[in-house]
Amino acid sequence: MGTPVTAPISVQLYSVRHELADLDATLERLATAGAQAVEPFSVYDRPAELAAAAAANGLSIPTAHAPLLSDTMRFSGREVPVPPATAAFGAARALGAAILIDPMVDADRWRTADDVARTADRMNALVEPAAAEGLVVGHHNHTFEFHHRIGELTAYEHFVSLLDERVALELDVYWATAAGEDVPALVERLGSRVRALHLKDAAKALDVFAARGEYDPAVLTQCALGSGNLQNDAALAAAPAQCIPVIEFDHVGGDVLTSIAVSIAHLRAAGSHHADAAGAIA
Repeated sequence: MGTPVTAPISVQLYSVRHELADLDATLERLATAGAQAVEPFSVYDRPAELAAAAAANGLSIPTAHAPLLSDTMRFSGREVPVPPATAAFGAARALGAAILIDPMVDADRWRTADDVARTADRMNALVEPAAAEGLVVGHHNHTFEFHHRIGELTAYEHFVSLLDERVALELDVYWATAAGEDVPALVERLGSRVRALHLKDAAKALDVFAARGEYDPAVLTQCALGSGNLQNDAALAAAPAQCIPVIEFDHVGGDVLTSIAVSIAHLRAAGSHHADAAGAIA
């Protein structure tokens, strides 16, 4: 651990969800800002078009999100059925992604050992079918995975202990911090399982999920990397060299593409990105 990052700097496309109406122009601006990769927030949203636009702008798509562990998801105030995992695998292949990550498992499924075991079993059952398609499956956290304890461990770390070692973890630094975790220490404990980190800064991370219910993303007061107090640099330094740094904002004041460019510049200046990779985007 603590070795220079050699993975590409990526941007979670949820950050620019409003700008994606003009897909080509937005990806061109991300590439100009220094991004080397992007992470789709839904593999089902124009995968062929997105793959072509990314390639045209020199951007790879190493990771992507798709709901793999739920039968339904809440969308625009209603429950909608989730396509089967095989559909997600096909869309991920169309994107050229290598790691397919479940973005959110409902808070009610992290309360007891049985709840956690059922989710872990469901994830483990996808490992071999995904491998047959050339994919790795993974999980992305929020805060509620840390709200309950199973024995001596948080529900999150208990979940990890039950997973097939081939399952990837995408640790969100903001949400883990909001849940009260020492994130660099957590990254050290998780070790090589951490394949990607979601990075965003703030003066203080807020656990909006503790209150349950809807929230305005503006209350998160997220800002460009290096502008706040979160331990993004330390978390990245503690991660494996091949861990992908993924810049993401749920909401940021001003022009989000400017905040992304500032964040990329911070990663370079902080020395947390390998010199060869930095030179490739200079």
